Amino acid sequence: MLSLRLSFPIPLTKNSKISLHKSKPISSNSILQTKLHFTTISKKPRQFVSAVNISGIEELEEVVVDTSVEDLLPLGIKREFIPKHVAVIMDGNVRWARKRGWPSSLGHEAGVCALRNLIELCCKWGIRVLTVFAFSFDNWNRPKMEVDFLMSLFERGIEAEVDNFIREDIRVSIIGDSSKLPNSLQKMIAKTEDVTKNNLGLQLIVAVSYTGKYDIVQACQNIAYKVKDGLVQPEEINEHLIEQELQTNCTEFPYPDLLIRTSGELRVSNFLLWQLAYTELFFVESLWPDFGEADFIEALHSFQHRQRRYGRRDL
Repeated sequence: MLSLRLSFPIPLTKNSKISLHKSKPISSNSILQTKLHFTTISKKPRQFVSAVNISGIEELEEVVVDTSVEDLLPLGIKREFIPKHVAVIMDGNVRWARKRGWPSSLGHEAGVCALRNLIELCCKWGIRVLTVFAFSFDNWNRPKMEVDFLMSLFERGIEAEVDNFIREDIRVSIIGDSSKLPNSLQKMIAKTEDVTKNNLGLQLIVAVSYTGKYDIVQACQNIAYKVKDGLVQPEEINEHLIEQELQTNCTEFPYPDLLIRTSGELRVSNFLLWQLAYTELFFVESLWPDFGEADFIEALHSFQHRQRRYGRRDL
């Protein structure tokens, strides 16, 4: 049984039809070789979705997508206990590709598809902030070919999604040491942050060239400069002052309520070390490209059944 994820934005209207015609078998040169033919038969305003999941495609000639069904929270998920801030360590792209005998680049491409799906779910279910660990500062030590591909993928991905961010009211923020990024990517980041800065929906924070240690060090350096300039006295340094200098000061909700890590690894890998002090952790075996709605629902169910005491004791 063949299962494909169509991961590029598809304009949909009620009663729109998507006809799928099989092409050559999938190979390591392409994740998706199925041809997509889209026909709009309604003049109503178009609605965009970022992914359509279709199984058993060899048995299908046509799929009718009806967008009239109201989006609801999954069964058992309570609105009042939805986390405001979800952070994700997106791990397992390369392993996902190697399991299929494909180059690592296809794993990273598939990872972008999984991120689009997660962004859509966060928007739909009312999560306020989504922070994703896209590229660790330590990842600069990877082979140059892979790093160059990732930089290109970031730039192409952001450029392709800017209009979607604006339309869906998503605010984009990038954290990390941007000085090492290619100039063209730095310009694309600055442009995207600027055109989305007034959006009021989901805030998407992407950590690129980032580590938790780096964040704490740069915060301490900023405070040291203020002490040197006489703006701050040493005895005035406290947790609140440090928090103001962390790069997550870009959001109203700097502390993740829930951290999800994929691929079965049980560590936080130098991510948001200060901010995760009271975060609930959820580890899932799925490799990142396979992480989907069912995994996210499982994480939310787990989160909603936990008691968050913040050091207090219930009497």
